[in-house]
Amino acid sequence: MTSMSPKAKPREGETDEAAVRKRILGAAFSAFIEGGYAQTSTLEIATRARVSKRELYSLFGNKEAMLVACITERAQRLKTPADLPELRDREILANVLTAFGTRLLTETTDPMVVAVLRLAISETVHAPKVAQALESTARRPTRASLRDIMANAKSACLCDGDPAAMTEQFLGLLWGDLMTGLLLQVADRPSAGEIARRAREATTGFLSIYPKPR
Repeated sequence: MTSMSPKAKPREGETDEAAVRKRILGAAFSAFIEGGYAQTSTLEIATRARVSKRELYSLFGNKEAMLVACITERAQRLKTPADLPELRDREILANVLTAFGTRLLTETTDPMVVAVLRLAISETVHAPKVAQALESTARRPTRASLRDIMANAKSACLCDGDPAAMTEQFLGLLWGDLMTGLLLQVADRPSAGEIARRAREATTGFLSIYPKPR
């Protein structure tokens, strides 16, 4: 039997179970990224996390549940703030869209998030719940938040169009082929300045496509 190193003490405010869960997820994510989902055993995860396999199964049930939890935990970073300002004019709309785009690009181009996306794509056959988790916790809520902004802009007569179509138009301008390059590891993560510029240009392009109704 593999010997376990001493267990790490939970941080202040953490319960023992929360600390163990966090340690397991960190170990599982590292193992999945390094060796792939199919090749990673629960014994390897337990050894890395310094827990018994019994503890591992009692908290997560199986390996797929661990991968889904890893995806879900990191996808929370993609949620957009709910306290957006009232859209009273096109300048405010431009500021909101630029801030939205900057936040989305900043979070989504993080190397760990890109690794999550790459892992989810590569494991859709072995672990189909992973893609579902990513869709429900990140992709769908992000688009819903942006559609709300577009719907509010239309209601305020700041631009005219179908909110769903406007959402996809803005995301297309924002991303271009950047994510494809990141996933294929043929593009570098843009700097903060490049992200801000990209968000501004996407907003400018979007507002030129959807002018204020006469």
